[in-house]
Amino acid sequence: MSVVNITQVNFQEEVLKADRPVLLDFWASWCGPCRMVAPVVEEIAAERPDIKVGKVNVDEQPELAGRFGVMSIPALVVMKDGKVVNQAVGARPKSQILALL
Repeated sequence: MSVVNITQVNFQEEVLKADRPVLLDFWASWCGPCRMVAPVVEEIAAERPDIKVGKVNVDEQPELAGRFGVMSIPALVVMKDGKVVNQAVGARPKSQILALL
């Protein structure tokens, strides 16, 4: 699976109605730690077809960032059945991101 760009428009369909857990990566292009996490998140998307991986650009989607209370990025949020089940802030190694799932 490839990473899905999540926006206000597709959030309901891609995240809330997802048939599997969703890993959301809240990021911005100017954020150094976000750029460190991005290849890891993309790797997880490629390796784990049982997980949907979405990226939320906080500059383009401030409403979604606010909805999740994102104050620092990168922020990773895991959702199952439309509910937040886990979250973490800051750059993390792949093992810690997988442990969130």
